[in-house]
Amino acid sequence: MTEGKSITQLLLRASCALTLACFILISAAQAQSPERVTSVEGITEYRLPNGLRVLLFPDPTKQTITVNITYLVGSRHENYGETGMAHLLEHLVFKGTPKHPNIPQELTERGSRPNGTTSYDRTNYFETFAATDDNLRWALDLESDRMVNSFIAKKDLDSEFSVVRNEYESGENSPINALIKRLMEASFAWHNYGKDTIGERSDIENVNIERLQAFYKRYYQPDNAVLMIAGKFDEPKTLEMVKQYFGPVPKPARELPRLYTNEPTQDGERTVAVRRVGDIQGVGVAYHIPAGSHPDFAAIQALGVVLADTPSGRLHKAVVETKKAVTAANFQFQTHDPGASLFYAVVPKDASVEATRDAILQTIDDLAKNPPTADEVERARQKLLKNIELASNNSDNIGLTMSEYIAMGDWRLYFLRRDRLKKVTPEDVKRVAAAYLKPSNRTVGLFIPTPTPDRAEIPPRPDVAAMLKDYKGEAPVAMGEEFDPSPANIDSRTSRSTASGLKLALLSKKTRGGKVVARLSLRFGNEKDLLNRADAGSLAGGLLMRGTSKRTREQIQDEIDKLKARVNVFGASTQAGAMIETTRENLPAVMRLVAEILREPSFPEKEFEQLKQNRITGSESQRSEPISVAFNAFSRHMNPYPKGHFGYVRTVDESIADLKAVTLDDVKKFHSDFYGADHGELAVVGDFDDKEIAKLASELFGGWKSSRPFTRIPQTYNNVEPINKSFETPDKANAFFLAGINLNLRDDDPEYPALVLGNYMLGGGFLNSRLAVRIRQKDGLSYGVGSSFGAGELDKSGSFLANAIYAPQNAAKLEAAFKEELARAIKDGFTPDEVEKAKSGWLKSRQVSRAQDNELAGALVNRLYLNRTLAWDAEMEKKVEALTPEQIQAAMRKHIDPARITIIKAGDFAKAAQKQANN
Repeated sequence: MTEGKSITQLLLRASCALTLACFILISAAQAQSPERVTSVEGITEYRLPNGLRVLLFPDPTKQTITVNITYLVGSRHENYGETGMAHLLEHLVFKGTPKHPNIPQELTERGSRPNGTTSYDRTNYFETFAATDDNLRWALDLESDRMVNSFIAKKDLDSEFSVVRNEYESGENSPINALIKRLMEASFAWHNYGKDTIGERSDIENVNIERLQAFYKRYYQPDNAVLMIAGKFDEPKTLEMVKQYFGPVPKPARELPRLYTNEPTQDGERTVAVRRVGDIQGVGVAYHIPAGSHPDFAAIQALGVVLADTPSGRLHKAVVETKKAVTAANFQFQTHDPGASLFYAVVPKDASVEATRDAILQTIDDLAKNPPTADEVERARQKLLKNIELASNNSDNIGLTMSEYIAMGDWRLYFLRRDRLKKVTPEDVKRVAAAYLKPSNRTVGLFIPTPTPDRAEIPPRPDVAAMLKDYKGEAPVAMGEEFDPSPANIDSRTSRSTASGLKLALLSKKTRGGKVVARLSLRFGNEKDLLNRADAGSLAGGLLMRGTSKRTREQIQDEIDKLKARVNVFGASTQAGAMIETTRENLPAVMRLVAEILREPSFPEKEFEQLKQNRITGSESQRSEPISVAFNAFSRHMNPYPKGHFGYVRTVDESIADLKAVTLDDVKKFHSDFYGADHGELAVVGDFDDKEIAKLASELFGGWKSSRPFTRIPQTYNNVEPINKSFETPDKANAFFLAGINLNLRDDDPEYPALVLGNYMLGGGFLNSRLAVRIRQKDGLSYGVGSSFGAGELDKSGSFLANAIYAPQNAAKLEAAFKEELARAIKDGFTPDEVEKAKSGWLKSRQVSRAQDNELAGALVNRLYLNRTLAWDAEMEKKVEALTPEQIQAAMRKHIDPARITIIKAGDFAKAAQKQANN
């Protein structure tokens, strides 16, 4: 008995010990689980023990997932000699890790839509891909790995710094970009918001790799990041995946440096002038404003619309309608710290820039005597709230937009901003105008001694955590249905019919927030009747939304905002149409408005003059732009049509002369001669009643016939002799390279699928094509390089085209690299592994495209015109899946002859040659 009792006691003790150990293990596991923080309008925040914040936004109506990780580091965090470091790091994080050595290849193979962006307060990386658990695991594995294991290697820096410098030079080509950059420099004397995110050339060229690595290790850590996942996914399962991939990343021991520089109160007007080669003029005015999280920011946004909206804004009326400028606009920097509100105008070369500046300042200063009216503020509120509501219906968009609000201090600021906008009053707008739009707070003027200075005191950044402590937001937006974006399912769900010549494709499904998109295309004219009428047709299309027999331009825009819609009605010399995005309950009213715009334009004379001047100024601005110069020269050579023909490519001087010759009567006659709906297509995708919309389409467009016969203008194949020419564009830091060949090919030819995939491997994909790997990744010669291939759908007329931006001094290197890679692809072909990965990426990218309702509507319109269904797409994808490397190589050898390639280059080659001679 004694011995037995002892054994029992031992067993009890062992059992208790095991139970305690299990309890400790379970408690430890629970402690490592993500902590739920808060939930607002369908978005739930969790926090991992290592400090990573996680936002989950499930949306079963999307057949895609967007993974977006935001690091709270941008140009604001850079020190002396480090300008551009955050942006340069963004580039290097795509260079790989030991586990993911070729990130561009992985992104391409998954058919994803990826990118990375850098701003003042944050850097983000995202990828949108087809919604599968496998893809999601891959994305989380990729982002968790490159968070702390990116190479950030010297060899990658050596090639990439010149790519970033090339990107820097590309921005320097734009007169308005250069003006805004100098304006911000003058506005901020101490804060880093005065330094352009891309950095200064000397810092880009001389950055130290050890310093860059230290910057990466300091800021790319879980406690300085917010991960957002939006789209179709299972929330509990996804949370476990996040824990699996990000949980093991240790919380760093370091403490982030505290940034404490505040921009001092501005004590007088400042001015800045930029004198450079250019074909347009510009005026810019900057005012200091509070941080994006400040309660005043909503009223400041409304004030920006009151002043700079087109066509209702006061600046539009003051400088555009009076022909002092062709455009006037405003935007605010929504930043972590107090930022800036910028007003700017593009001024024709022959106008007085001083008179435009004076008119802008007078209009802004006049707010003191004539404050914003209730109607103006209501219009602004409607526009801003409409944009928020429409954006909220797209989970992909929300996922990316949240980066900006995360950088401001908290993602919930997105919803709080909306709530504040709803409460903005005319008194609020008047108050912020008086508080911040003061002469002493702007950058454009002179210093004037004042005995009693009146300065704009910018309030400090508010305590965001306290402000949002109990914030709950509104009810989440209603969800839609899960939808399979396969061609077969799309065809089975799409009803097709004809309404008095207008072909209809209607795909009704439940969507988030009742979203619906529509695409309308009207085709008209023939080769004989359209001779020498291209500009009349283009101007007629540009005037459609500027007034009808019932509404002014402002009233049209107000009605669009009231209906919570995005509408673009357009027209050209052979086609007109409309793009619509709205909600179920508003679609019928929006369609009626679109029909009114198309059928009853009033063609106001003052709007005609504005548009005409805008087009002339736009043509002037292209005289010395390398991209425009190169494309014009290339197109004129490749398409040698006689003057007046529909396909004739004009010079800048010819375009300006033709525009000046067009009269308002020409525009009106073009509309009366050609517009009609007897040859057209309408596709609607989203939440709507298909029977109601079919009946409405017939009511609105049935019987509306063009008075001239429609005959499709065929595309012809031009077998031109190749040329290789350079064109000088003085004082432009960036050059442009263009190469291509015309192809006698249609998209039903046997070699078409092989050429599609061959081009995808040669110059498509995401930084993973042969051209991108060689010219950008390896040689560091170009920020943007790629190729495209297309073939006629109805005529044998196709083309292969390649392009790149680059520094003028690298012209010979870039051309040689392009020729070598093209020759290698044709001589050696592609490996079986390359082909299989390309197939996977290309097919997945098409699935992602069909999951976007606006792209799907565009595809349905195109298929209606061609008398095709998406069965054609399915068959095309089968042909691509069956391709062999030998078939691809044979097709490229047959159709793309390197000896027949035309090459055009535009840039400041003379200056580059002079620099080399001096060195």
